[in-house]
Amino acid sequence: MASFRNLLSSYKPYRAIAIFGIAASGFFEIIDLFVPYGIGQILNLLAQNPVDAPLQALTDAIATATNRTPTPELTLILVLGLIFGVTVIRAPIQPWFANWYHWIVSLKVRRDQTSKVIQKILTLPLEFYDEHNPGRIARRVSNGVMNQTWTYPDISGQFIPKIIRILGIFCVILLIEWRIAIAFLLSFILILSLTFKNLRRLIQRERMLDEYMENTESRTSEIVTNIKTVKAFATETQEYQRQKQRMQRELKVIVDRIHRGYVILETKQRFLVQTCIFLVLVFTLIEALNNRISLGHFVTVLTISSMAYAELEPLSLVAETFARRYASMTRFQDFLLIGKSLENIDLSSQNKPNYQFTGKIELANVSFGYNPHRLTLKNINLLIQPYETIALVGRSGSGKSTLVKLLFRYFDPTEGQILIDGQDIRNLNITSYRKRLAIVHQEVDIFNGTLFDNLVYGNPKATWEDVKSACQIARVDEFIQEFEQGYQTVVGERGVRLSGGQRQRLGIARALIMNPDVLVLDEATSSLDYESERLIQLAMRSIYGTRTLIVIAHRLSTVREADRIVVLDDGQIVEMGNHQELLNHDGIYQRLNTLQETGDLFS
Repeated sequence: MASFRNLLSSYKPYRAIAIFGIAASGFFEIIDLFVPYGIGQILNLLAQNPVDAPLQALTDAIATATNRTPTPELTLILVLGLIFGVTVIRAPIQPWFANWYHWIVSLKVRRDQTSKVIQKILTLPLEFYDEHNPGRIARRVSNGVMNQTWTYPDISGQFIPKIIRILGIFCVILLIEWRIAIAFLLSFILILSLTFKNLRRLIQRERMLDEYMENTESRTSEIVTNIKTVKAFATETQEYQRQKQRMQRELKVIVDRIHRGYVILETKQRFLVQTCIFLVLVFTLIEALNNRISLGHFVTVLTISSMAYAELEPLSLVAETFARRYASMTRFQDFLLIGKSLENIDLSSQNKPNYQFTGKIELANVSFGYNPHRLTLKNINLLIQPYETIALVGRSGSGKSTLVKLLFRYFDPTEGQILIDGQDIRNLNITSYRKRLAIVHQEVDIFNGTLFDNLVYGNPKATWEDVKSACQIARVDEFIQEFEQGYQTVVGERGVRLSGGQRQRLGIARALIMNPDVLVLDEATSSLDYESERLIQLAMRSIYGTRTLIVIAHRLSTVREADRIVVLDDGQIVEMGNHQELLNHDGIYQRLNTLQETGDLFS
């Protein structure tokens, strides 16, 4: 679990700027105390009482330098001049020498943290996304970044400078009357201790609430993503009532356990503050009546102590705001602290090898299991020659897609190794290696952009001829003509303007545009009607023999022309051969083929 130290570490690169900004803000808070001090000295002058020794010494020095007599009038002019300097002259300077740097640091850290988030998202293994909802991830990231951005200026520009101001007030009172200063300091320690003790407990509740709210928003995200299913099963009322109930529980926790806690804390603070102000008034009045302090000092002590206690309310507000945000900030840091990715992807664009493979692939004694106690693939040995077309068939759950995931290094084998052109793929730069592979999934992911942007996603440097050629092979050019904007048509979020078949044809063209050494079709024609499937099969003949091609299919009609068909069952290779050879062998392939031809899927 992330801690406050993890939050501070993100500001380490800007430590010098941060210290300067905080010091500047603290300085302006300290010099601001000269105003009530100066008013007290003016009262002493008006009452014909002596001013403090340091001020009198400064008056004498100025009088000597200007060949004038050190009169009370000169001291009055000096005090007014100093008050003018710390108020009027300071006003346009403070935003640039203090406030500017707080936001500079905050915005730079925001940029750094966002970059780390993108890096983390891109390098986490696929299994992480199998276990975590995208809506939950997005919510944690956005809340964490936003709250951290807004919190730093509050802490560095208000909380710490106000603490410095209070310490400065303590020092001024200490010079005037040490007994009042000690009582003043003890009262602040008592109030702040009470505040932080209560806030620590409230922070724990805020963290639990943040997790609960994250789950609620995650469900809302799922509803939006699966809205067609919700409407198809007519579960709108069910989903509404479920979310309404969660929101009601959330409100109850906020009102009864969190908001009530803040109000109780504020009640205690206000009572203690007003009690302390009254006691300071009484003690200061007693000292003045006993002639231990002057009238000017009486006004100064009472004024600046009231200023100090008045700062407790904004300090408490900042502390409360920090407590409300702390849970989301630390949970965001938890996300950044997730262990290193299996893939260890280098996101820099320099010094990456440029591979070129013949497409010879060897799986040597490969075993793998998502659960280490239950293997999905068992001792797979398979040699695929360059430019060979291999089909992987078998029942659902036999390990076909898992084998492809290992080839793309989404996971590493539990045992054995995978070689390409004789090199263990674990020893290759993973990004450069994957650039030489392409895959068309059963469900093609489409980005919200133009058709052209999606087509060249894997190869932005592709020529117009490359795009047109791939679109002709995949029959994309046929439906592009139906759109008024052609290749510049915006397809919408997740390609909602395209049919399932159109998305798959777009995915095939996108893979071909990469000009890969190894092309994998994972049920790439499953969403097509039989006519479209047949047209693509005819068109795909032009790429047979031009690269290594691995086809995963349930429809055996799509793999009849493969050089070899590999039949998997229960994670093992049980049959291998071409279409006719396997038909002559009374095995799983022959049985599956018969079932599909007769349509008797329940035999």
